[in-house]
Amino acid sequence: MRAAGHQVPWLDLQARLRPLRAELVAACERVIDSGVYVMGPEAEALEHEFAAYSGAKHGIAVANGTVALQLALLAANIGPGDEVISVSHTFIATVEAITAVGAKPVLVDVSPDTYTIDVAQAEAAITPRTKAIIAVHLYGLPADMDQLRALADKHGLLLVEDAAQAHGARYRGRRAGSLGDVACFSLYPSKNLGTLGEGGIILTSDGGLATRMRALRSHGEVDRYASQEPGYNFRMPELMAAMARVQLPHLDAWNAERRQVGAWYAEALAGLPVVIPHVPADREHVYHLYVVQTERRDAVRQALSERGVGTAVHYPLAVHQQQAYRSLGVSLPETERLAARVLSLPMYPNLSQDDVMYVGEALRAALEASKALVA
Repeated sequence: MRAAGHQVPWLDLQARLRPLRAELVAACERVIDSGVYVMGPEAEALEHEFAAYSGAKHGIAVANGTVALQLALLAANIGPGDEVISVSHTFIATVEAITAVGAKPVLVDVSPDTYTIDVAQAEAAITPRTKAIIAVHLYGLPADMDQLRALADKHGLLLVEDAAQAHGARYRGRRAGSLGDVACFSLYPSKNLGTLGEGGIILTSDGGLATRMRALRSHGEVDRYASQEPGYNFRMPELMAAMARVQLPHLDAWNAERRQVGAWYAEALAGLPVVIPHVPADREHVYHLYVVQTERRDAVRQALSERGVGTAVHYPLAVHQQQAYRSLGVSLPETERLAARVLSLPMYPNLSQDDVMYVGEALRAALEASKALVA
């Protein structure tokens, strides 16, 4: 074990942004000097740049990732009386977007190896009222999109990517954002690509959906003060778009660093009684989070904290276990098992190999201290 007092925070955003400080300040000044502060040239440029990066035809900048999901459903005329299939092992925003448009969330279990939606269970959940499937690319790993695409096409369903944690991830050579009918990204500061506040972006190659989402995000307007239908104020501030644009050219390098950190973890955790991330051969993980499974998770987490290692839990309660959605009355054994076992270790581009090895040593000691280490 390294010297006492060694600290490894769970997340260090400043380390990622510090080298970009001059560019970020210059972008702020550019926005200030432009006199345009909401949905102007910066947001438009971000839309084009991120769509081109991800392999989609259209980008729609919005206020955050939650309303991105809501807009995707609204634009497809999904609402009361409709059902949308998704998962419960996700951030609650995935399901909030479904209920926000008045539809019913139909939650199914996840695959035990990838933690993404179980395609067979999704198919079994389809009814005449089903209108869409939201596939969550959890922790930075894409769902099995070819199988989901075939399923959606067979039943005439909208296929939505919740790609809030998967900027730059690949499935069979194609980037997240180009795999479904529409894809929704969060640009929250902690994401692989973030801004310095709230932000989101929607990608699609369907021109009709793109046109309607652009109108709905700004009061239903097709032109200034000309609203074709009731809409919303889901617009992105120019300053947030400018901050994301500064970071986008660095995304691939940051993701490569995350994968290197993931490889170091695989080495550091070898032989420990923890389950490390599984990455199918046809997918490229971008490790928004590095999540392991362990028994006695809370005791292990406390022991790691005592050794200076920051951690988090994503997520301690599945959506259907939360008070807001207990009325759904579903039982999802794999999801519930994960909620009791998952632990997020430090993961960010600037994490050093020495720090990763320290986390590995600290985890071994924590497991021993919690009596979870199997002889």
